[in-house]
Amino acid sequence: MKRVIFHFDVISPYAYLAFERLPQALEGLSVEVEYRPLLFAGLLQHWGTKGPAETAPKKVWTFRHIAWLAHEFGTPIETPAQHPFNPLALLRLALACAPAGGTPNRRSCELLFQHVWRGGHDANDPGRLEALRQSLRLQRDPAGDEVKAELKQATADAAARGIFGVPTIDVGGRLFWGVDALPMVAACLRGDAWFDGPAWDAAAVMPQGVQRGG
Repeated sequence: MKRVIFHFDVISPYAYLAFERLPQALEGLSVEVEYRPLLFAGLLQHWGTKGPAETAPKKVWTFRHIAWLAHEFGTPIETPAQHPFNPLALLRLALACAPAGGTPNRRSCELLFQHVWRGGHDANDPGRLEALRQSLRLQRDPAGDEVKAELKQATADAAARGIFGVPTIDVGGRLFWGVDALPMVAACLRGDAWFDGPAWDAAAVMPQGVQRGG
């Protein structure tokens, strides 16, 4: 059985759509999926970039795009009352669903994603967070130092591997970014000969172009 790692932050609508679409993308394949939370804002800080919701016209396009993708996929989606928002409480809940060093199962991730992307509510509303907490099978204190350190380390490890955004799907060390990469992930897992040729590595070797000043 092949193993896939799904790196995510619940703040990302693309991560939500990819999460919902993943079972269909992997249909017919013998695959074990590990769901690994990380802090998207930490990746942005590491790489010195901005999230799509931080540039006004890009935010408009992003939410039009996800509305279309949700329509195309037949996936329910409602933008939360505030976006962007601080996802730390939710990511720590995700890690607290597993023992030390572990990762949450799909059902726990589903509850977390749907908490954010269904209903159009405030993701950090205290009453809703408490209700979510009660619905999850927590194995650790989400506010504990152990969980906080794990999230920080997971984000640092992802950045060190070259992960710059979410969702990122790791297939045997190859990294695939975005919901639109799901067909590529499936092709790789099915043994498409393209991945055994020179194209994958050759595409990463690009001539140096003009760089903007600092």
